[in-house]
Amino acid sequence: MSNAFSMAPLFRNSVGFDRFSDLFETALRNEPTGYPPYNVEKHGEDSYRIVIAAAGFRQEDLDLQVEKGVLTVSGSKRESSTESAGSNVTYLHQGIAQRAFKLSFRLDDHIEIKGAGLSNGLLSIDLQRVVPEEAKAKRIPINGDSQPALQN
Repeated sequence: MSNAFSMAPLFRNSVGFDRFSDLFETALRNEPTGYPPYNVEKHGEDSYRIVIAAAGFRQEDLDLQVEKGVLTVSGSKRESSTESAGSNVTYLHQGIAQRAFKLSFRLDDHIEIKGAGLSNGLLSIDLQRVVPEEAKAKRIPINGDSQPALQN
C-alpha cells in the first residue's frame, strides 16, 4: 500500500502564483478529466503560455473568456454545412475525440492575456505578468543619525 501523494493536480490549474491555499482549494474542487491534454509553459521571468491540443476544432468552435481572475477555455464541435449537407460517414473506428470540453485556469492578480492562436491543432494562449509600479516592492532608505519625524 502506497501513501504517495501527487502534487501535479495542484499545479495544473494555476498560472503565475504560488499560494498554496488557493492551489489546494482548486485541486479539491476540480477533478481533472484529462481531455483535452494541455501544457502550461513558462517562457522567461514573466511570460507564460498555455497550449491545448484542440485537434479537429476550428477557430469558431473555441471560446476563451476571463472573468474574476479565471480563464475559461471551452470548445464544442459545430457541424458545418458541408458535413451535414451530403456527408454519409460511418466510422469504423473513431479515435480522435471531438467532444465538448471546458477547462478553467485560475490566474494571479497581475496576469494578462496577450493573445491566442490556433495552429496545427494546438491552441496557444500567451500570458504576461504585468505588475504595476505601485504594487512593486519599494526600498526605503535609512537615515544614519536622524530620527524620522512623526506626524500627528
